[in-house]
Amino acid sequence: MVAGLEVSGASVSYGQTVAVDDVSLTVSPGEVVALLGPSGSGKSTLLRAVAGLEPLTAGTVSWDGEDLAGVKVHRRGFGLVFQDGQLFPTMTVERNVAYGLSALPKAARRQRVAELLDLVGLAGYGSRRPTELSGGQAQRVALARSLAPSPRALLLDEPLSALDTGLRRRLSDDLSRILRATGTTALYVTHDHQEAFTVADRVAVLDHGRLLQLDGPEALRRAPATREVAAFLGATAFVNQAQAEALGWTGTLAVGEVLGVLPSSLALDAHGAQLVVTDQGYTPEDVAVGVRLPDGQRAVVSSPERVESATVGVRLVGGAVVPA
Repeated sequence: MVAGLEVSGASVSYGQTVAVDDVSLTVSPGEVVALLGPSGSGKSTLLRAVAGLEPLTAGTVSWDGEDLAGVKVHRRGFGLVFQDGQLFPTMTVERNVAYGLSALPKAARRQRVAELLDLVGLAGYGSRRPTELSGGQAQRVALARSLAPSPRALLLDEPLSALDTGLRRRLSDDLSRILRATGTTALYVTHDHQEAFTVADRVAVLDHGRLLQLDGPEALRRAPATREVAAFLGATAFVNQAQAEALGWTGTLAVGEVLGVLPSSLALDAHGAQLVVTDQGYTPEDVAVGVRLPDGQRAVVSSPERVESATVGVRLVGGAVVPA
């Protein structure tokens, strides 16, 4: 049984600046782990260290128990997908995908390319040039090219960040399907919560080079390990048991716990607690209405339209349980 990818005590420094600080994690065969964090959190640096593009100042990266220290990038057996795709503009789509298949006989190579293009939804695009493709199509070709040699792991660095929001959402669904259909072991860097939760089996939240939590999407959403993680995932306020009950919550908090109020935690309710409206902003799906909780904290409730009154009735329907 292949052990998969293991990162143990990994640190990367640039002079006095620590970009990755003692990070340990594993990616089992066939598993997709997302590295999620804001800009400067160290997620891309960690990915590059796994790929062999950045030297570790401490710790190890291993595959199936074999330490990869000193193993060059092209010898690690990992596929790489970057934000810009890095396709060869003078080659056709077919030749781009076939780039790493030179060892195969011509017929087998063409069959493999056709299989991959069909998998990524680009059957019939083989004769086109990258300049004739949309951004989303180009990223699909880059993915097909990386998967073609059947790498033992795939490393993806913000592969969808240059695309518009709607296309990014659609392609993240497609990426999830493709990675699972191929049983690909993958490490996936993103700053987008929804993208990480859609694509990954587990999500590693990083900030300032440190690993804050590594868990499944549902566990992260319901029980962030710290307030720091909860705030990064969207919690704008934290309330105790009495405060939560005053807002209509029917759950129970243990001693030493508080409830993080996420964007989905409040619902409009004419019979709920009347809260002062502080601000409003449009999103593609709704109007995000800022409200002031009784203790002065700000939270957000989703509304189908702009609120015209100075107050609005809301009810607390959920939240993230975190340590006080």
